[in-house]
Amino acid sequence: MRNSARKQVRNRVVRTQLKTAEKKFRAALATPTSSADALRAAISMLDKAVKKGVIKRGTADRKKSRLALALNRVTAEKKK
Repeated sequence: MRNSARKQVRNRVVRTQLKTAEKKFRAALATPTSSADALRAAISMLDKAVKKGVIKRGTADRKKSRLALALNRVTAEKKK
């Protein structure tokens, strides 16, 4: 198997895992304790994807920021 094909398969797997982690986080926003854990897991996966070279650092930072904003919005609404 050629290197590019091997990397393409790995990249596809990692991207799919990232999407799944983001979906799990969005689903977990209903409960504050599990959403914090889901956010931690999603951020960890994003950082690992950057380390592997699957996504760029700025893309990961943007996604982490948006996920954190979503969590903060939900927790602020529940405090009101």
